[in-house]
Amino acid sequence: MPTEIAQTIFEKVRVLPLNKQEEVLEFVEEKFASAQKRDSRPIWEVITEISSQVSEEEWAKLPTDGSINHDHYLYGAPKREK
Repeated sequence: MPTEIAQTIFEKVRVLPLNKQEEVLEFVEEKFASAQKRDSRPIWEVITEISSQVSEEEWAKLPTDGSINHDHYLYGAPKREK
């Protein structure tokens, strides 16, 4: 599948004028560099960044018994008592 996508991109870019091909290359290089930077961070930094974007009101809506009742929340099994 990725090879088909790469081939499609190549075919579309190949017919562009040279200056447009250069723009596409710059765009791809920027995205690649950004992805490398992002992926090189430790997982706890990624989690901290994502969780900081969630408001306190949203955190308050989450169940506090998730570890005990994960089967209930994931699969609809009956709830267990704490």
